[in-house]
Amino acid sequence: MIKCHLSKLMGEEKLKIADLAKALKVNRSTIASLYHEKAQLINIDVLEKLCKHFNCTISDLIEYRSKAKKKSKNK
Repeated sequence: MIKCHLSKLMGEEKLKIADLAKALKVNRSTIASLYHEKAQLINIDVLEKLCKHFNCTISDLIEYRSKAKKKSKNK
């Protein structure tokens, strides 16, 4: 599972989706899909702009979490 921490980073700076999109010159829907963790694809240029804006690394912005294995009830 991929987790996007854009909403957390934006919250820390009290940024609105529209304001960040305008500042980065990125489509508002692109920022919204990342904010709501609905993005299917992420352009590398957008990642770079976000990392520069928040002075962070890609791993601060996006995190991979392995899914926990379900325990079997029939043991």
